[in-house]
Amino acid sequence: MMSNIKVNVIGEELPQEEINAYIDYGKNKYKDRQITEMTVKTDGEFVDLKYEFADIPFDRIRRITGYLVGTLDRFNDGKRAEERDRVKHTV
Repeated sequence: MMSNIKVNVIGEELPQEEINAYIDYGKNKYKDRQITEMTVKTDGEFVDLKYEFADIPFDRIRRITGYLVGTLDRFNDGKRAEERDRVKHTV
């Protein structure tokens, strides 16, 4: 079963089996990424593959009082006070 990947073919028409093979190739090569779109550009015997990926969500990481943190929820009262009292500079 193929997932919802938008496929663009530029150049000559390709059989669906070949397109499916390129999709499988991308899924195996980029196992940790979700492919949303694929462009297959043909030029005779040469094929150029371009994959587009879904955005990867991430949390903001900041350096606060010597620690790399995403949130302050695990800080104790002393570290929270250090963060609250620090001088914040603007650029």
